[in-house]
Amino acid sequence: MAEERAEPKVVLLVRLLSAIDEGRFTFEELKDQIADEKPPSTRTLRRYLSVLADAGFPWFFDRGTSRYRFADGYSLRRLNLSHRELQGLVTLKRLGTSLGPAFATAIEETTQKLLRSSDRRAEVSIESSSLAIRFDAVAMDDAVERVFEQLQGAERDHRRVQFGYTDKRGARTDRRVDPYGFIVSNGRVYLVGYDHNRSDMRVFAVDNVSEVRVTPQTFEKPADFNLDAYGANSVSGVVQGDAVVEVTVRFSPLIAKAAVASAIARDRRVVRHDDGGVEITYRVADPLEIVRWSFGWGAEAEVLGPDEARQSAAEIARQVAARYT
Repeated sequence: MAEERAEPKVVLLVRLLSAIDEGRFTFEELKDQIADEKPPSTRTLRRYLSVLADAGFPWFFDRGTSRYRFADGYSLRRLNLSHRELQGLVTLKRLGTSLGPAFATAIEETTQKLLRSSDRRAEVSIESSSLAIRFDAVAMDDAVERVFEQLQGAERDHRRVQFGYTDKRGARTDRRVDPYGFIVSNGRVYLVGYDHNRSDMRVFAVDNVSEVRVTPQTFEKPADFNLDAYGANSVSGVVQGDAVVEVTVRFSPLIAKAAVASAIARDRRVVRHDDGGVEITYRVADPLEIVRWSFGWGAEAEVLGPDEARQSAAEIARQVAARYT
């Protein structure tokens, strides 16, 4: 059968690919997009579409919009990422590696999809990056990962869950919980949800959850619930409280810059001294969190107040000193 037009077939196929890539044309509109003068016939266009499919191009007909487009995540257009965007992509990939296998797979899939749609510079930047990020990796064995996946599925579907929970003292209880979201902190994943057994919000370490059962009961998350705000006045991010207490810590000049850079609490006040040292006042839900955290700086940090927090620090120091006597 003779071609209906003088233009080379490859030119028509390239135009057809470009039109499908835009994802906004119906079958008849595709004819106009690939024709300079005379549109191809219906039979010819169907043949061209078949050629593209046989060549591996993942086009499909979107029945909802009656448009032809490529499968999600596929595009002929290459992303020309700026230096800042490349840095963001590298940071995302390094972040996934640092968090450990529990989250690395999802981030790896995302970055690889972006790399497939970007130019060669992005791949080179990923392979030869001079950026390293270190976090406490989230360690999960297979059993804990299965629990996490069950809880995530229940949260997405707004389904209540029942499970056994073992607290840090070894006491086991049965819980009925509406899962609202998850917090990753210090290498562990925590479930935040409404505990029907306690008639209040609670936080559960996922690695202490067992025997999860997703129930048929559904729930609606409160409109005013904000996961980012929950535990915002906490060093760990998992301690929630309506009241906050101001705890002041003095840091020596040796570590002052590092202490200021360590934004462990959202609400804080920094006072700089002439000798290079600083005093930082943190507004937190649990003063003991700041006291324990301050010991990570050794003798370069001193809890100044309030009195209860300073006394707690002194008691911890006595216990530590006793062990090394």
